[in-house]
Amino acid sequence: MVQSVLVEKQGGIATVTLNRPEALNAFNSQLRRDLAANLGDLNRDETVRGLVLTGSGNRAFSAGVDLKEAQHVQVADIEAWFGEMRDVYQAIRLLDKPLVAALNGISAGAGFQVALVSDIRVGHPGTRMGQPEINAGIPSVMGSFWMSLHLSLSLNLDLSLTGRLMDAEECQRVGLLNHLVPSGELMAKALSVAGELAAKPPTAMRRTKQRFREMTQPAFDEAYRAAVLGQQECYKNGEPQRAIADFIAKRGGSK
Repeated sequence: MVQSVLVEKQGGIATVTLNRPEALNAFNSQLRRDLAANLGDLNRDETVRGLVLTGSGNRAFSAGVDLKEAQHVQVADIEAWFGEMRDVYQAIRLLDKPLVAALNGISAGAGFQVALVSDIRVGHPGTRMGQPEINAGIPSVMGSFWMSLHLSLSLNLDLSLTGRLMDAEECQRVGLLNHLVPSGELMAKALSVAGELAAKPPTAMRRTKQRFREMTQPAFDEAYRAAVLGQQECYKNGEPQRAIADFIAKRGGSK
């Protein structure tokens, strides 16, 4: 069985790779559970001082939620289903160690949000980021929350309501990409930044990250509850099911 998450450790840095390249590293239930579990294990691993998170292949960090799975979610299962994605966000937030996202292509929807929860983001000219969930009939509730921590209200509304993807230059201009490098230098730069952060005093690093988490936890919890309620209403009305079916049909059944 192919592993959905790959982990490689070297020199105190763990590289965590989302490994569903055939689906543009889209988040299905297995990937969500495996990623949250691996992040928890690495946080407890005293030999690891920093992490890099990236995606397999050269097309995507993660294209978001797995649409084939999302198409068949039942209203009664939405809280548990979306709760798995919440567990991923929280596993990242609970890390005492720095996490650098190496965005090797498209970073959309849930993939975009995972990037925003990461501490530092490194991209290349082919990186594209955005929140296209509204196009799939899914309300941009959790996504708009994460964007509110980084962007102006005006740009947040633009991205949430249009579902458009930003190119790498715009991402860097608005502050979502901390570093923009040639594609061949992406992982080297991400590992270098992770190594630099890993060399910081660990208690100060842990307490600094803890304080950021404390400042945002109540709003995160509220956004999760609002996202569940919004998705339940949309699924009850059948909007995601219809939008996703149309999208898959147009793409010949891919993703």
